Amino acid sequence: MPDQDERDDLVAPAKGRGKRPSAALPKLNLCGDIGLRIARDGTWYYQGGPIARKPLVKLFASVLRLEDDGRYYLVTPVEKVSIEVEDLPFVAVEMRREGSGEAQRLVFRSNVDEAASAGPEHPIGFQAGAQGNYTPFVAMRRGLKARLARPVYYELAALAVEGPRGPGVWSGGVFFPFPPAGGSGA
Repeated sequence: MPDQDERDDLVAPAKGRGKRPSAALPKLNLCGDIGLRIARDGTWYYQGGPIARKPLVKLFASVLRLEDDGRYYLVTPVEKVSIEVEDLPFVAVEMRREGSGEAQRLVFRSNVDEAASAGPEHPIGFQAGAQGNYTPFVAMRRGLKARLARPVYYELAALAVEGPRGPGVWSGGVFFPFPPAGGSGA
């Protein structure tokens, strides 16, 4: 979803078309904290209770954004609501391998049924933790990441090969190195 400046630019000038230009989109109404939270396991909560309706979670996920301030928000054309994210907003629950070797593609599916094919636009990475451990992730969209569920991480680790920068995996023509030995994943 474009930010306010991009939306203002999307309102096309009507010059030469015989009609008046549209008004700029309204400024977003920041609604503050309404009790939304995404737990480390990918469960969404509203005011302390889990949201059991997956279609509603998927709808919320479709408007989730990571802003420049490092916080997560649900953003609609007129409202912006903060949401607490304990770890990463999504969990990669499935990995599919297409092809092999340097030409292989690894496609990840998240807990909200979004897919991303690892490559230049959707890198695989390892987020360093405070205790020297690493959280494996895949970039999904617009800066949002999915933590690899433990079984998915084990599948990924089983595909590791020795590459130009140590052990790692190939996907979409890109080599993604694993972190140095000694840290633990998932």
